[in-house]
Amino acid sequence: MPTHLVWFRADLRVHDNIALAAACRSQNASVLALFIATPEQWRQHKMAPRQAACLASHLNSLQHSLAEKGIPLLYEEVSDFAAQSQKVQHICEQHSVTHLFYNYQYEFNEQQRDRQLEKTLQNVVCQGFDDSVMLPPGSVMTGNHEMYKVFTPFKNAFIKRLKESLPECVAAPASRGETIADLPGLAFNYPQKAFDENLFPPDEKAAIAQLRHFCKQGAGGYETRRDYPAIEGTSRLSACLALGVLSPRQCLHRLLAEQPQALEGGAGAVWLNELIWREFYRHLMTYHPGLCKHQPFIRWTDNVKWQMNDTQLNAWQNGLTGYPIVDAAMRQLNETGWMHNRLRMITASFLVKDLLIDWRIGERYFISQLIDGDLAANNGGWQWAASTGTDAAPYFRIFNPTTQGQKFDPDGEFIRHWLPELADVPLKALHEPWVWADKQGVTLDYPRPIVDHKQARVATLAAYEAARKA
Repeated sequence: MPTHLVWFRADLRVHDNIALAAACRSQNASVLALFIATPEQWRQHKMAPRQAACLASHLNSLQHSLAEKGIPLLYEEVSDFAAQSQKVQHICEQHSVTHLFYNYQYEFNEQQRDRQLEKTLQNVVCQGFDDSVMLPPGSVMTGNHEMYKVFTPFKNAFIKRLKESLPECVAAPASRGETIADLPGLAFNYPQKAFDENLFPPDEKAAIAQLRHFCKQGAGGYETRRDYPAIEGTSRLSACLALGVLSPRQCLHRLLAEQPQALEGGAGAVWLNELIWREFYRHLMTYHPGLCKHQPFIRWTDNVKWQMNDTQLNAWQNGLTGYPIVDAAMRQLNETGWMHNRLRMITASFLVKDLLIDWRIGERYFISQLIDGDLAANNGGWQWAASTGTDAAPYFRIFNPTTQGQKFDPDGEFIRHWLPELADVPLKALHEPWVWADKQGVTLDYPRPIVDHKQARVATLAAYEAARKA
């Protein structure tokens, strides 16, 4: 009897899991599942404690879901990827595994690990699958068979492919035996912080329910509501996508079931765009592995003479810059492990374009806090804001943090929630509280702006222009 081993990584679900479905296709095979935690590797990559807690919750949920189908989940903990590969080899020998199934990861180190493992496993058939994307990298290319460097042409080609043939969702496997009882609680040696289960689904069933609710109730109005952080206008499914608790194909099919005009640019199209942005960054990473190595896509931007001011960096990290929308956003991140997407752009722009601090420092700080930390999306977002990436905002486009706050938190509801020290400041003065305080002779328990935006803008433009000429 063949023995099939499914190696779970960033795909913690039983529904629409291509590797799991393939492993279970043969009725004659014995199926085992495996998860290997790598705390030292996580420390090196600065995984957020809230993401670790979310991972632990979904891993235990996965164990129960597999147990109900008669599939045992083997759990191991090793330090890093090298030890991970050795552990997979050992388990294959121990259980006489004939076939290894896994879903591809597109980060450079992960791809290197998998290629090396395939070479090492002598008597095991290895099968990998493009599971974390709607369309595989390499399937959406320019007429010259090159990877797109600009999002809009990529999106148009991507949607054309979807119209020709939608990627299928595979069903959860049928039961393969009696339910496995007396399951041990799975825990790993890594710092964890509790997350709000009302905001972020703690298991696969809750994630599917939240996806259905959003596609039915929220996706149609997403375009008009998504930029306002005081409104619950987003799906809050990014953490589930990052850990693979949901697949992008599930999101696509549920969206089209509820908003059938999304592919034609109708209701739901803007949320579909966000899913395609996620694909764009994943596809890019496979063709430009330097993105995984802290390299900018636009090479001349490596000539920018970044400033390193620890006092200003600490002020940004702790929400004490004197710019209310920036500070409220950073406090939301630190308190919840999540930040509204509009605010990710505002705070990233402030760090890079107002403080002239290297975008890579901000990228790493976000990963250390985000419950939805994802290398491709986080790197893509930071390089967009820093004007160093593909399809980036031109370097002379610099967000004004004051007008951004006025535009996207016009009633001050979000700022007042996260900055209670500004409770007594009138709404019309809320985005520049010190102007009001000085006129009124009031002392605020809130810092003055750590930088003058107009002066900073001039300095940043000069720094980028000098780098471009160099």
